[in-house]
This record gives sequence, structure tokens and C-alpha cells, in this order.
Amino acid sequence: MTDQRWAGVRERVEALAALPASSEVFGALGHRWALADPLGEDDLAELEAQLGVRLPEEYRTFLTQVGAGGAGPAYGVFPVRRVWGRWRWEGDGAGLADLSALAEPFPEKGPAPELLDALLAERPEEEDYDEIEDFDDAVEEWDERWEAVLFAPARTTGAIVICHAGCALREWLVVSGPHRGTVWSDPRADDADLSPLLDAEGRQVTFARWYTAWLEEAERTARRSGGTPEV
Repeated sequence: MTDQRWAGVRERVEALAALPASSEVFGALGHRWALADPLGEDDLAELEAQLGVRLPEEYRTFLTQVGAGGAGPAYGVFPVRRVWGRWRWEGDGAGLADLSALAEPFPEKGPAPELLDALLAERPEEEDYDEIEDFDDAVEEWDERWEAVLFAPARTTGAIVICHAGCALREWLVVSGPHRGTVWSDPRADDADLSPLLDAEGRQVTFARWYTAWLEEAERTARRSGGTPEV
């Protein structure tokens, strides 16, 4: 069944690629406006069979109607490819996702921020130590605990990394659980926690809105920079 949300989207991306001004769009030098070929229905069926889970509908139809990855938000949508008979996503940080556990639900309340709050309350303070060496040792030990909690695999169960925004900042697509189909920001490289992307009304952003909002802004950027894409 054709998903009308994707009608003309590939053509709009290709139109942008033809404009010199499209280089002004953030991340364009990374994805270079290239879209992978769409997946066939047999390929999609094989991918989901290997994963043991049905992908969110908006993402499934993107894969079969627009492309299996490429031009998109930031440095592009991570492509999904079959390598030696096994399907996987490729990109900076794609390996953070546990593909063997995608059928397990993403945490219902998100990645349990209360664990981080509790740990933050235990962060060493220099004035509590008589010797700077003791303080440095305590901070090093605390940092190890912080990293272990912040990047615990259980916090991203049931999700895949779909985009790299630079400087180890990434975005995830939730595949299973009550947040299925929504996109989450991952700024953990800056010691901030995962959080859902929200629209102007405070609603969680789903894959289709995430992608089309980027495309609309890319078109506006190209127009402001001297080009008008043909749709």
C-alpha cells in the first residue's frame, strides 16, 4: 500500500540536489543529497524476519518508497544494508543499537532519568577533600560510574540509531514499546540525557514528521540562498 506522506519526497530531494544553494544546508556535504534505492518488499520482509520485529509504519514505507537511507536530517539517514547475508544499519554510532533485542520494548518512561539524578547528587565536590589527589581519584571513580549508567544498553533497548548530527550527537528511532515510531535525541556525548524530539505543540515527533520537517527547512534554506527547487 502506498503511503501518501512520501508522495513526491524523493523527487523533492533530487530537485534540491541539483541546486548549488543546497550546499548551504547543514550536513549536505556529508550525505551529498544521495538517496539509496528503496527496498523491495521481499528485502523488507527479510530484514524484519532477521530482526524479529516489525518496523514502525512510517519508517517501513520510507524504506520502500523513498530510499533505504541517505539524504536527510543532519548528516543523513543511516542506510540499512545486507552484508554477507545479514542486515544492519551503517553510520557513526549505528553499532550502539542492540539489533538482537529490538523486539524488547524501549523503556516506557524513557531512559530512567532518575538514575542519573541520583548519581549527580553524589558527584564529588572539591571542598569535601583535603588533598587534591584524593579529589581527582574520587572524580575519576565517579566518572566511570556516570558513564556506565549513562550508556547502559538497557536505556536504548528497542531502538535503532538513524542519524549522526556531528560531535558524537545522534538520534534514535524507537522500534518497540509505547514510544514506537518516535525519534529521540541523544546528546550523551555532552553529558546530557536522551529525550524525545517534540513539535511546537509538545507532541513527540514521529519518523515521517522528523524527515519532512527537515526537507521543508532544507527547501527554505535553498530558496533563501538563491535557488527555488522544483517540486
